[in-house]
Amino acid sequence: MSARIPDRIEEKAFLRVPLARAWHALADAEEFGAWFGVKLAGAFAPGASVKGTITEKEYEGLPFEMTVDRIEPQRLFSWRWHPYAVDPDVDYSAEPTTLVECELEEVAGDTLLSLVESGFDGIPAARRAEAYRMHEEGWAAQMKSIERYLAKAA
Repeated sequence: MSARIPDRIEEKAFLRVPLARAWHALADAEEFGAWFGVKLAGAFAPGASVKGTITEKEYEGLPFEMTVDRIEPQRLFSWRWHPYAVDPDVDYSAEPTTLVECELEEVAGDTLLSLVESGFDGIPAARRAEAYRMHEEGWAAQMKSIERYLAKAA
């Protein structure tokens, strides 16, 4: 019997920049793409489907799509997407999405980024474990990526 896959991933990053700067890196589509490794067409707005392509070497050129869920300026940015949807021969559109919530909190002039991705229980069993594993590794790397991006830009 296999181990149960958790429904959520949680990560935190301490960003050594003011909250307004961290917010811009998170909620501006061009800046988001710069540290996240995607080239996006369009701006972030609640309900918007934002598409683009992945620029990271291993998945370069693959399509990327997210649907913006909520934007609460300087506090919360969330979106839905199909986790680890990287096989160009698979149509993921009928699958449930996961929800990614990024919350910002000012801490002594810097910013704490708390990220939760939830909804893995809804991912088809055949790919749930791999999607979870890849996103667990991916979010750990992305937290370092936004830290590096903001450190360079500071």
